[in-house]
Amino acid sequence: MGTDLRAPLGQKRKKQDRPQRRPSVFAAIGVLAGAGLLGLSFYAMRSTDKLEKASPQDVTVAVPPADSKTPTVQRDQKALQTNGQSGSDVQRTVMDDGTVVTKYSPRQREGEGPVIINAQRFGQDPKMATSPNEDLLEDSPFGRLPVKGPDGLRALEQYARPWSGARGNRIAIVIGGLGLSQTGTQKAIQNLPGEVTFAFAATGNSLQRWMQEARRDGHELLIQMPMEPIDYPDNDPGPLTLVSKDSPKENLRRLHEAMGKITNYTGIVNYLGGRYLTDADAMEPILRDIEERGLLFLDDGTSAQSKTGTIAQAINAPHAFGDMTIDGQLDRQAILRKLDDLERLAQRKGTAIGIGSAFDETVDAVAQWVREAQGRGVEVVGVASLVTDRNE
Repeated sequence: MGTDLRAPLGQKRKKQDRPQRRPSVFAAIGVLAGAGLLGLSFYAMRSTDKLEKASPQDVTVAVPPADSKTPTVQRDQKALQTNGQSGSDVQRTVMDDGTVVTKYSPRQREGEGPVIINAQRFGQDPKMATSPNEDLLEDSPFGRLPVKGPDGLRALEQYARPWSGARGNRIAIVIGGLGLSQTGTQKAIQNLPGEVTFAFAATGNSLQRWMQEARRDGHELLIQMPMEPIDYPDNDPGPLTLVSKDSPKENLRRLHEAMGKITNYTGIVNYLGGRYLTDADAMEPILRDIEERGLLFLDDGTSAQSKTGTIAQAINAPHAFGDMTIDGQLDRQAILRKLDDLERLAQRKGTAIGIGSAFDETVDAVAQWVREAQGRGVEVVGVASLVTDRNE
């Protein structure tokens, strides 16, 4: 009788035949599962290796900064239509600090190619109309004078009154002499619509103040420069008068002194000048300086012998002629008749420019006539939109 060494002490265990073990189903499943996991692990390792070797251009991930905010974007077509920019899309973006950035981009028109528009060249935002574009100014002993911007932008474009761009009769009315009479200037600004162009006398008073009021109401502005008349010096327009016998340097000094009186104007218009305008040698340096500073020159058309057109064409200076003086007879009804003549002229040639002064009768007649003419489909525009400009 053998001894079972594995049996507990004092106990005897009966010998049993051990049955043959068979593979368990669960064990088989476990083996298969392990093999599957091993295969997946191997596949993942291969995939990771491929990703590490892939070019960085294969996958692009944009992750915004944690504190970034998405600017609010708004589109405003109504603003374009009212500012003569209906050929563009307007996109206004509100930035984090509350400022609004306005972007103009071309918009496709039916039946036409893309409309290319430089937003800067359609005048200022009305809210900024009293403030000059700093890129268009330089300091001088006479104050801040206009210059062309780094991108070629000119005061002629920056401060121009926008117009619709529609076909039809266009008329510009220029009222001069502003700044000479406080009450007359105030009445003109209060009663004349923004479509009328104002010319401030170089020898006027409080010009900076009047400039801001006029620009706030949407007026395009010129500086009215006194020039030597036929009967000078018996008829002396003032201390800044350009005189043909004086040196170009002296006349340019006077011009710059006048230019430094205000900002935000599109050009220069003569006051008198029957003799000076006919002297090509005297006039050429003046027109050249005006052109180089990004301004237009308006000849009031009173001198039949004026050389400004010929000189302006030769040096590519933006230039226009007045077609008629509307208040040669200082009577309201007579002025209204002249304005009707101006409209008939525009019907024949498409455009016309009328010149007047800030007399009470002129202001009253022009205010009435503009309202009536607009009802007849006449568009009154700033004079800058009617100049001959080969630089465009």
